[in-house]
Amino acid sequence: MELALDAKDRLSLHKLDLTNNEEVDQLPKDVIAKHQQVDGIINNAGIIQPFIHVKELTIPKINQVMNVNFFGPLFMIKAFLPILLERPEAHITNVSSMGALVPVPGQTIYGASKTALKLLSEGLNSELLGTSVRVTTVFPGATETNITKNSDADATMLLKKPMKKTPKMLSPTKAASFIIDALEKNKVRVCVGSDSKFMDFYSRISPRKTAKMIAKMLS
Repeated sequence: MELALDAKDRLSLHKLDLTNNEEVDQLPKDVIAKHQQVDGIINNAGIIQPFIHVKELTIPKINQVMNVNFFGPLFMIKAFLPILLERPEAHITNVSSMGALVPVPGQTIYGASKTALKLLSEGLNSELLGTSVRVTTVFPGATETNITKNSDADATMLLKKPMKKTPKMLSPTKAASFIIDALEKNKVRVCVGSDSKFMDFYSRISPRKTAKMIAKMLS
């Protein structure tokens, strides 16, 4: 019972608009007031776009996807990095996406936002060489989350050809364990799930064929 109470005391929830720079700037102060120090951040918040092509997307929706998926993590990094650099050991983990590895028709802006996060993460990793802060970029594959519902997106993305085998989605708990293991080992990048590993490999050896394969599969 004492352990349960201790764990509860070590957890605090802070509600804010991730796309609001002023609110994000206040977060480190609130967290430190509660916990005295910060040793790492995990930028995991994200939304997808409606399953439509760029020509059909509205500018407000494009801005929303970019603000949540790219500027939100950027604001978090800017807010917490000065504090992390003062720690003897610290970590930044940015959750990109398998969509940053291959182009997915109907999710082009989502992919662009996650690719921007990928390059931000990799550039930050280079800038922080020689410091106490390490950076990990995560590329999750299909995971059982509520991202489609929470993004208010239509999940009926029709396949032109029926798939021979429905890909097994990774549980959030399993995905989280892979991410924690990667940051504990200071990995620069990690593909989470067999589908992400597959796309990472084939997009490297044959990017054109991989892109065509995805385009043919998806409406």
